[in-house]
Amino acid sequence: MTSDPRKIALFIPCLVDGLYPQVGEAMVAVLRRLGVTMVYPGEQTCCGQPAYNAGFIGEAAVAARHFIAVFENQGAIVCPSGSCVQMVRHHYPEIFRNDPAWLPRAEALAARIFEFSEYLADRLGVTDVGARFNARVTYHDSCHLLRGLGIGEQPRRLLRHVEGLRLIEMPESERCCGFGGTFAVTYADISSALAEDKLRDILASGAEVVTGCDVSCLMNIQGLINRKGLPIRVLHLAEILAAAVEAAR
Repeated sequence: MTSDPRKIALFIPCLVDGLYPQVGEAMVAVLRRLGVTMVYPGEQTCCGQPAYNAGFIGEAAVAARHFIAVFENQGAIVCPSGSCVQMVRHHYPEIFRNDPAWLPRAEALAARIFEFSEYLADRLGVTDVGARFNARVTYHDSCHLLRGLGIGEQPRRLLRHVEGLRLIEMPESERCCGFGGTFAVTYADISSALAEDKLRDILASGAEVVTGCDVSCLMNIQGLINRKGLPIRVLHLAEILAAAVEAAR
């Protein structure tokens, strides 16, 4: 295990791996630009968050034990998802709080996992990654990232240093988008109403692009935008930081 902040292990969450691989590729492009050495443990699987959120703690513990075994001999772990990082950092110690064999392993891992923007801004001390992106952009604060990890300013600092980008704050940027994992299925009507409120705030900002740090939220927002046929692009923060100069379409 190494303490060198520029030697990391990549944790690519399920939605990125299965539906938005371009987000993982963009994150890798940014990290390479910054001279970060990366490894990708091929045995990694889901962190167990869907099972945990649905109340299946035993099943979540199975996934958590596998995750810990895969990553515990690595150094810093970096992930482009606030919700997955929040799961490992806060809920793994809860799952194993009465397990003297696994609790220390869970706590040690929890101290070494970082969300992508947190890693750049706080661990590396970087705010300008050399990105260029010509567009009016608004930022959505995802719930787990903001409330669970306390990360809100780090993504904004990175966006403010993107050449050509104009950051416009939407009203109530911290308002939930309505996804919430299984919440969107169990409480579909409430989820849809929250998404409508979020879209209204995005439109009020006048932005051409909405960004955030969790593809789950962005997927929910993108779905509503697509259904309404609106000309607003939805991009993960990593995609903007990896971008060259381009006009928003």
